[in-house]
Amino acid sequence: MKVGIWFYGLGTVFAGILNIAWGAFDASHQPIKSSGQASLGLHVLAYFAGVWLVAAGLAVLWQRSERIGAAASGIAYLIFAALWLPRYYAGIHALGWRIDVLLGISFGLAQQIMLVAPAALIYVSSASADSQLQKRTAIAGRWMLGLPPVLFGLFHLIGLRVFATIVPHWMGFGYVWAGLTGVAFILAGGAICSGIMDVVASRLLALMLLLFEGFVEVPPIFIRLHNQATWGAAVYNVAAIGACWIFAEFVASRADRKQIGSMKKVTMARSDTAVA
Repeated sequence: MKVGIWFYGLGTVFAGILNIAWGAFDASHQPIKSSGQASLGLHVLAYFAGVWLVAAGLAVLWQRSERIGAAASGIAYLIFAALWLPRYYAGIHALGWRIDVLLGISFGLAQQIMLVAPAALIYVSSASADSQLQKRTAIAGRWMLGLPPVLFGLFHLIGLRVFATIVPHWMGFGYVWAGLTGVAFILAGGAICSGIMDVVASRLLALMLLLFEGFVEVPPIFIRLHNQATWGAAVYNVAAIGACWIFAEFVASRADRKQIGSMKKVTMARSDTAVA
């Protein structure tokens, strides 16, 4: 899982650096708001969260401390996910029961849940493939990583007009690309949740996100250099690429270890028969 861990760890480090550089939370991914003007306490909290994310990301990159780093990263992303929950009440109260409002809030929640999954998988990766802890974590990780792309896809399809504007002008056919992206998200998420071609789906999803990084997320940085949200979108995407790759390698390694274990049992059984 080294490639995925590097993407995930560096994405977490960069997210922390953005908090420290701006002295504020990225509202599109870390929805912490104070009433009125930004308070000193919120700035301090942003610096603390930034240092936490940097330390957690660096710890993930070092094998001896990767479990500690994974736990710290998972806690941070879980807190950010929980902060989206009050927005359901606020959004419904202000705008009513609208599908675009519900999916928009779910989109933000799913983004953070997707980053909790690799933290859990890294934490249990050293355990036995037959252990109950790893089996349960594998199931939870599958759903935490599989459901978000389905929500991303649905949000793309109902917000086709908005996402079409994000498609680079030189590519043309914005509505077509936005629609295809939505369908691709849904298919990838469905494959991951169902376990049908899940490894291939997660790798292809990582590849798609990598293409997004180069064509969609990075170019706006050169135009809006001092915009934290623009940097935050690119940084989030780096961690999400790592999440997909970690899941793919985790599932593949579990299958390999189970196969090796079965072969050993068969070999031992044959040896015992021969001795008898």
